[in-house]
Amino acid sequence: MTKPANPSPMRGFRHLDTITALFVTVLLISNVASTKIVDFGFFTFDGGTLLFPLSYIFGDVLTEVYGYARSRKVIWTGFVAALVMAVTFMVVGGLPAAPEWTYQEAYDQILGLTPRIVMASLIAYVVGSFSNSFILAKLKVVTQGQKLWMRTISSTLVGQVLDTGLFIAIAFWGLFPPGLMVTLIVSNYIFKCGVEILFTPITYWLTSWLKRQENEDFYDRSTNFNPFHLLSHPASR
Repeated sequence: MTKPANPSPMRGFRHLDTITALFVTVLLISNVASTKIVDFGFFTFDGGTLLFPLSYIFGDVLTEVYGYARSRKVIWTGFVAALVMAVTFMVVGGLPAAPEWTYQEAYDQILGLTPRIVMASLIAYVVGSFSNSFILAKLKVVTQGQKLWMRTISSTLVGQVLDTGLFIAIAFWGLFPPGLMVTLIVSNYIFKCGVEILFTPITYWLTSWLKRQENEDFYDRSTNFNPFHLLSHPASR
């Protein structure tokens, strides 16, 4: 792959906006779908688990192709979008219903997110996503860009255990029996990691295609990995 001699931190990309939009879309839909606990074969988990693993796949692709700094911006974009969505649902739910509208109880049951659930979701998402991106970026430098399958699976194993464990613990501690909480954590974790492993060939194809399309294959050799360092630009290829 031919790389620009002096890559500009402000250069545009053809597909970064699309990947960002898909990432945020998956995140928001997963949060709404998580209000239902489902039985899926041998697994018991919240409904958002069916789609949420895709956010980690998009996160892997973002970090692998565009680097940690750009992935960090996308992660915070998803955080703000999820926060706005949650606050909007709660504000709308708290407003007086029109007399002829008789679905307030149904609304509250599905979209009436409690502050505890919102806090659990946002904390788990940020910790899991940044852990996933950080590990993937570091391993890429260590392996010199080889063994993508090992890097994506390793980062997911860590990111998902933090995400799943934090969410269940913060959201449901004291509300669900310990046995159900353990079942939810184990089922969520196995299913999410299983999806990541199953989709590894798709991750390979997508990253390879994007690298060719964008003429980019970023290595985070001198990146500031502070999650809150949003003003930095990628500085190493």
